Amino acid sequence: MAKTALIAGITGQDGYYLSRLLLEKGYQVAGLIPPQRCKSIEKLGEIAERIKVCNIELTDAPGLLSVVEQLQPDEIYNLAAPSFVPDSWNDPLGTLDLVTGTATRLLAGVRQVGIPARFYQASSSEMFGEVNCSPQDENTPFRPKNPYAAAKVHAHWTMVHHRQRYNLFACSGILFNHESPRRPPSFVTRKVTLAAASIKLGLGERLEIGNLDAKRDWGYAGDYVEAMWRMLQAENPEDYVIGTGHLHTVRELVAAAFSCVDLDWEKYVTVNPRFFRPDEHFQLMANPVKAKQNLGWEPQVSFEMLIEKMVFKDLERLQREKD
Repeated sequence: MAKTALIAGITGQDGYYLSRLLLEKGYQVAGLIPPQRCKSIEKLGEIAERIKVCNIELTDAPGLLSVVEQLQPDEIYNLAAPSFVPDSWNDPLGTLDLVTGTATRLLAGVRQVGIPARFYQASSSEMFGEVNCSPQDENTPFRPKNPYAAAKVHAHWTMVHHRQRYNLFACSGILFNHESPRRPPSFVTRKVTLAAASIKLGLGERLEIGNLDAKRDWGYAGDYVEAMWRMLQAENPEDYVIGTGHLHTVRELVAAAFSCVDLDWEKYVTVNPRFFRPDEHFQLMANPVKAKQNLGWEPQVSFEMLIEKMVFKDLERLQREKD
């Protein structure tokens, strides 16, 4: 009998790649989507028609309990969160409720219904914040620097407490930056790949960018959802840091993207201090040794391959629109 997976945050980047992975593995996949955003299922493209949609507010505790009771899912993945970290400053309370509230309500649903569902909480490297050492592993203290990170820390510990107190199979992946062609243009990776493609096709002239020396541990979202799934197949529920263990600067990102379209980036890029982040992290880099040892997980797509994927997809989209 096919397993059932329930996903909160299914229409985001990770929701798409996770859904695709689970469908390939023979799962029945259901997604929680607020009624006013029911059309967002279209973001899943070719796999949308294979997803069971549960139109429900993530703040509706009785409704979520009912969904868990009806579906009896084998696995629950909580990916619900604001898509863009800086936006959390505009609505810290809403961010807290979306991130921590959803985790709490879903965990309570599992406990109250009394099913042996395995629960995944999407944690974030943002939780490490102001670090004293690099790279970071599962024992590195959390020192969040923004409302999004603080909400993620709260959700993370809520999950841990449910695991300890109620013996639930619950775990979290502390994921570092992971990108794909499905990233919104508000993210620097997509902003850069879209600009390179636009300039190559004569649809743009310049790219304004922030701090070229800012560094990130960037990986491919398709690899990271594989790690999520592996965590829920393990014998014991544990938390894992997921990342590449390599830092790249925004300068390297820009150079790689423009190189894909045979352009000299220095001719087209302008640094604008307006795009500098006040809470910039320079030392956030993963130590994913535990995931490699316990889960047999390693990233398959290199930084260069990732940027190439994104640039070529943007070229394809823009060319189609141009034609």
